[in-house]
Amino acid sequence: MTNEPKLPVTPVTAAGETGPLPGPPPQAGEGKQPRQAKREKHDVHGWVVLDKPVGMTSTHAVSVIKRLFKAKRAGHAGTLDPLASGCLPIALGEATKTVPFVMDGQKTYLFTVRWGEERDTDDAEGRVVAESPQRPGVEQIRAILPRFIGTIVQVPPRFSAIKVAGERAYDIARDGEEVELAPRPVEVDHLDIVATPDADHTVFAAQCGKGTYVRALARDMGRLLGCRGHVSALRRTAVGSFTEPDMMTLEKLESLCHRAAAGEGSLADALMPVATALDDIPAVAVSRADAARLQRGQAVLMRGRDAPVFSGTLYVTASGQLIALAEVDGGEIVPKRVFNLAGLHGRAGRSQGV
Repeated sequence: MTNEPKLPVTPVTAAGETGPLPGPPPQAGEGKQPRQAKREKHDVHGWVVLDKPVGMTSTHAVSVIKRLFKAKRAGHAGTLDPLASGCLPIALGEATKTVPFVMDGQKTYLFTVRWGEERDTDDAEGRVVAESPQRPGVEQIRAILPRFIGTIVQVPPRFSAIKVAGERAYDIARDGEEVELAPRPVEVDHLDIVATPDADHTVFAAQCGKGTYVRALARDMGRLLGCRGHVSALRRTAVGSFTEPDMMTLEKLESLCHRAAAGEGSLADALMPVATALDDIPAVAVSRADAARLQRGQAVLMRGRDAPVFSGTLYVTASGQLIALAEVDGGEIVPKRVFNLAGLHGRAGRSQGV
């Protein structure tokens, strides 16, 4: 997991046997399967922050939300393993253009380490590959935590989505082949003990950057303590600017969609605006005339008080509507991604619920 928390046999008549007499030839129009109606799809733009249940893959979650909203396009902002629950931001329509900004954000987790067993997947799904009768005390664990905070070098789990020679590491591992993954630097900003339910389990809170594997943290802490360990439970509580108050369960989303289909409310109430993903980058407002130029892919030169006093990436609005992602250079705004928000778009505010 990045940052952290997985087909009738038709009997063949023997040669020479006599079958039943053939029936009359079908009449015109008979014997044809009815053509299935194409699923209706709409322009839907915004973010759904799903509280993903345990047992569901991130890919399946996206397909369920896409079907519920009848959206043309959808994608998620960071895989959450089937055994993990919690924050899975799903982008619909034009929001897919902002996915990289969310994926680059901080992730926070609550996870439980089960001491005494290391598993090949580094979570409870795998087979045991090493055991130890040792159990660490709280002070022993606290003493090693600084070793896992800051910029650390981490070997990703063998069962991960990292590509090796064009194949996913988990596909190679599931085929029984050895997977060699290179160590890489990752950032862990916070790691602390939350609870110790018993001698076998410790609950941790972590805040980390893109590419950090919580499963690898558990594995490496167990090795350093000499007692082995794996993640037995994992919940992601935040991704970028999306936090727990923004999350909605699948049951709640399904209920809202059914109510909207019956004319009771609007799907827009379950969608957060596209620009929510851009909270951490600067914004600039332009006139309608300049917005039209940007939407045509033309640069706009800002002068005087309206000129941006910084360079780099920003997002542009006009009359409160998101227009484009752009780069600023010498007072000139150059559009990089232009938004077309025609159709249904998000309007849900933070922590409002539905």
